[in-house]
Amino acid sequence: MTPGGAATPWPRVVAHADMDAFYASVEQLDNPALRGLPVIVGGRSRRGVVTSASYEARRFGVRSAMPAHQAHRLCPQGIFVPGRMARYVEVSRAVRAAFDEFSPIVEPLSLDEAFLDLTGTHRLFASPLEAGRALKHRVHQGTGLVVSVGIAPTKMAAKILSDISKPDGLLVVEPDELGDFLEPLPVERLWGVGRVTLERMHQAGIATVGELARADVARLHAMFGAMGPQLHELALGRDPRPVVGDYERKSYGEESTFEHDLALDSLELARVLIAHSEALGRRLRADHVRAHTVTLKLKLARPLGQGRYPIVTRSQSLEAPTDDGGELSRVARALLGHVRERERVRLAGVQVHNLVRDAQGTATQLALFGEAPAAREGRRDRLNRTLDQVAERFGEEAVTRGLAHAERAAPTRRIK
Repeated sequence: MTPGGAATPWPRVVAHADMDAFYASVEQLDNPALRGLPVIVGGRSRRGVVTSASYEARRFGVRSAMPAHQAHRLCPQGIFVPGRMARYVEVSRAVRAAFDEFSPIVEPLSLDEAFLDLTGTHRLFASPLEAGRALKHRVHQGTGLVVSVGIAPTKMAAKILSDISKPDGLLVVEPDELGDFLEPLPVERLWGVGRVTLERMHQAGIATVGELARADVARLHAMFGAMGPQLHELALGRDPRPVVGDYERKSYGEESTFEHDLALDSLELARVLIAHSEALGRRLRADHVRAHTVTLKLKLARPLGQGRYPIVTRSQSLEAPTDDGGELSRVARALLGHVRERERVRLAGVQVHNLVRDAQGTATQLALFGEAPAAREGRRDRLNRTLDQVAERFGEEAVTRGLAHAERAAPTRRIK
């Protein structure tokens, strides 16, 4: 690994750009009084989950996806703030606009990270390093936030580089240095090596990427199936996957963990499902997308041990796709009646799938057989547009349909 890039063109230049502590950084940007303090987004309820933590909070061991009670214990002086998804989406669009200035091929992974294909940037910049510096400067100029960037010949190596360069870092690995860079890394740095696979790797005496690269492929296949040879290829630095710029989102979702377990027939649970459905409707309309399928997700309040709880899901497909939060909430609440388990729940969420994009850039739904929209549908669409305008100007909770204030986890992301 070197601090610079080659003067001659690479066969392929891949960058992974990842905003640092994105949600927490936005809160500190908007409220200067929070700068330099341990800010924790989400997790305000006893069972909440941390969605983002500033680097001041991370020094205490607080991490994203950590249970709230653990974050409170590690960082009692932490400043817990509710998430503001509309604001994060707004800043994310500015980040994406900066990315688009550097490459026509951008593959977003979430609101705050993306791969960029920078192949050919030698025509504009002296090296990939200079391209990375310019990218970081442009993001900061457009948002006031910092981004960490990794640049390499492969997607996997670029992602690893951006991770280890945080915060506010930039690292570049040239093609002829890739093997030496991967050699000493812990094997869990590779995509696909989760907790169970890692345990089996260690049992086989494989602890580093270099050891995996030198392992017998037939043995790896016997131990891990088809994934074994695939991991071996990654360990050798062979990752031909391209940056896919037209990759579309597969699903949207919203969920929350409750302070106290709720009964299936409780008004509070119904209100939470309405809140999540309305939030999904706003996101669908903002992206000019509609959904055919609605899924209800429940986590039952019955411990299975080791922090695990049963998950129950129920789905229903619609005759026509929708972007209307009222319709989504109607279906989600109806799906409660199909849950045979009559236990209390600790988490509830709504997801939508089977997405269709509106070719005209509008979310208006047509009646069956292409007839003119019914008056009721027209009124609904006008109402939704008005609610979107109010939410954009005054916040998502300025006008609601009698909703409870649900603590929302981070929006689910597209399938990677």
